[in-house]
Amino acid sequence: MNRKKLDPQSSPRAAFGRRLRTSREHLGLTQDQLGGLIGYSDTHISAVETALKSPTRDFAQKCDEVLGAEGTLETMWWGLKAAALLDGFPEHAAQESRAAQIRVFEANIVPGLLQTGSYAAALAAAAVRRGRITKGQADERLKFLANRQRLLQRPEPPMLHAVLDESCIRRPIGGVAVMHDQLAHLEDSFANPRIILQISPFSLAEEAPFRVSMTLLTFADRSVVGYSESLERGYVMRTPGAVAAWEEDYHRLQVEALSKRASQAMVRKAREELAL
Repeated sequence: MNRKKLDPQSSPRAAFGRRLRTSREHLGLTQDQLGGLIGYSDTHISAVETALKSPTRDFAQKCDEVLGAEGTLETMWWGLKAAALLDGFPEHAAQESRAAQIRVFEANIVPGLLQTGSYAAALAAAAVRRGRITKGQADERLKFLANRQRLLQRPEPPMLHAVLDESCIRRPIGGVAVMHDQLAHLEDSFANPRIILQISPFSLAEEAPFRVSMTLLTFADRSVVGYSESLERGYVMRTPGAVAAWEEDYHRLQVEALSKRASQAMVRKAREELAL
């Protein structure tokens, strides 16, 4: 039996097919058996797995449910169709959906996983006004973000450790009311046992190890990949030496940033200082 090898880095469609095949075989299901469970033919499943055909959202959702993929395939489906996303980001989002631990440093805005709907909408609307994306693409971005955020509501969500530069809580994205609600949401997040929040204060100055936003994803097998962005695209970093250096700097950042209690107090004070 000929078995087509898939390079998940060759295209988003190939990455989806590889993930589908891996999840199916992990449960010991044949293509025909999976097809019977989700209402698709084995020929259709084979075509999706070998990247000859693009999946639909219905297909991705049904596979997620039957294979216990917890939304990973739907997230990858959004990446296939979301033309408004930065090149390289869909691959990162697909990896994020299966990470056991997410460590993020954000240099400018509240990280997507912790954004309120109105905060995210303000950012998308600004991109439309600048002519960077269309209104339809803005809507696409928001739907994609909402799907990403579902991973924090899973029965066993990943551990999220987010260090935010102080500018993230000072810049009034969307105006006073939107920012007030966003800061209140961050305050609520401090109570979540699966979320650790810290603020990197302005006073850290040149000792802050990062100048741009970055993310580290740790998987169940303890492997780690990094992700960062330029103005033009996102980059997934797999080089062991580079990832290890990022981890070392992140550990240093955790020590230098404010404690959880001090960070919570700063977020609360920033919210209280907003004039509603």
